[in-house]
Amino acid sequence: MKQKTSNILLIIVSTLLGAVGQLLFKYSFGSDEFLLILLAGLLAYVVSTLFYFYVLSRVHLSWAYSFGGLAYVFAVVFAAVLLNENVPLLRWVGVATIFIGVILIGIT
Repeated sequence: MKQKTSNILLIIVSTLLGAVGQLLFKYSFGSDEFLLILLAGLLAYVVSTLFYFYVLSRVHLSWAYSFGGLAYVFAVVFAAVLLNENVPLLRWVGVATIFIGVILIGIT
């Protein structure tokens, strides 16, 4: 059980870092510090990939890959909260559906 919890945390961190990379890419295009922020986004992606590789070496692909849906959840939340993007209600319903699906797969 402890190993499964560790794997879940690592894959959540991996997915979160992937979404942070996307956020930094988006932010870099409107920034005076374009290159620095773009490189930070790339670094987030590299670290995300390393965590994902580690988890993949220990769990089934069908289980690990399903957590990729969290990247969409994180990206929409970041867009709404940090970038002040307007997110329609139907998109929030989709995000909730994805989140519930990831939870159901995660407990199997």
